[in-house]
Amino acid sequence: MTTARDPQERAGLTRFTYRLRVSSTAMTALVSEWDRGRWVWNQCVAMSRSAYKAGEECGPARLDKSLTGWRGEHGWLRAGGSVPQQQIIRDFAKSRGKALKDVKAQMPVCQRAGMPRFKKKNLADPTLNYTRRGFRLKDGRLHLAGGIVLTVVWSRDLPAEPSSVRVYRDSLGHWYASFVVETETQPLLATGAAVGIDWGVKETATTTSDTHDLSHPEHGKKAARKLAGYQRMMARRKPKLGQAASKGYRKARREAAKVQKKIARQRQDTARKWAKRVVTDFDQIAVEDFRPKFLAKSTMARKAADAAIATTKRELINMARKHGRVIHLVHPAHTTMDCGNCGARTKHALPLSERTYMCTACGAVSPRDKNSARVMLVRAGLNPAGVERGRPDGPPVRQAA
Repeated sequence: MTTARDPQERAGLTRFTYRLRVSSTAMTALVSEWDRGRWVWNQCVAMSRSAYKAGEECGPARLDKSLTGWRGEHGWLRAGGSVPQQQIIRDFAKSRGKALKDVKAQMPVCQRAGMPRFKKKNLADPTLNYTRRGFRLKDGRLHLAGGIVLTVVWSRDLPAEPSSVRVYRDSLGHWYASFVVETETQPLLATGAAVGIDWGVKETATTTSDTHDLSHPEHGKKAARKLAGYQRMMARRKPKLGQAASKGYRKARREAAKVQKKIARQRQDTARKWAKRVVTDFDQIAVEDFRPKFLAKSTMARKAADAAIATTKRELINMARKHGRVIHLVHPAHTTMDCGNCGARTKHALPLSERTYMCTACGAVSPRDKNSARVMLVRAGLNPAGVERGRPDGPPVRQAA
């Protein structure tokens, strides 16, 4: 990402999400549309697995031809819009391609982590994507292909004409419309300052500036007792296989979903406020490009999930893009072993119980996370005092897209 100073410079594509008021007629149409889309998705999964076993390629072009045949064979599928069904194929091809790239090739296709799986009727929430030729806005209402009309709660104005929209339902049964709009950069005053950020569990974010550290909010821990109560109610009232869920079970499930939704919103709100403060005070930001998936299998899984590192990192990148700040994503390899002062590297990995970093080369002593935050600056080339003495063969540094 490059620094943007021109107010007319484009910041990129941004999502604007609004609540929808859905009538009973529109809800029936949306659910029917999703049933068709779910059938298309499951057909794509079956075709992909068959092609993999036969050693054949199953790309978007082949799936598009199959969709044409499916619509010709089934009148009930042809009654739905072609745009959301085509977008489901696009989403399937994208998720499959990413999974094939990230996982080991010798694993069976149906057992790979992240590979597309069948969507079950009672477990998958409806999600429909429409391109510009599949929807229009008229008199403040959203008109979808197939004659579906939805009332949008306009909490704020759209800055430009949307290029696409995603209509989905959350776990509470609320419907939303998420518009993709190309926005312009909103530049802030230049400060000439830079900051390094290291992610952690004890503190969500440790920075080179003591006033910008983000302590662990523990939103999930505070609501754990209430959530556990509703989950126990669900366990006691869980219906047997083949039986319909009771009213008490549905009520307990809805209350548990409310608690989880509140926790997610609290985490996002905390991340946005902190990101706004960091972006306002610093022009360039060096961030650890940390992917905390492996923490899910560790003893710190619950605390790491409650820290919401991925959410905080995403909000920081989005906020920097919005205001034209420069984000440097630093590879996390050996960031806890390097010295942020002289660039020397320890000969052994530091255990998590050792919270103080001591450099044997220059004698520098500092908290472990603070040293890692300074390493981010050194690797990104933002610290003039440490760049000349840094390791020339360090891991790569890339800018956020």
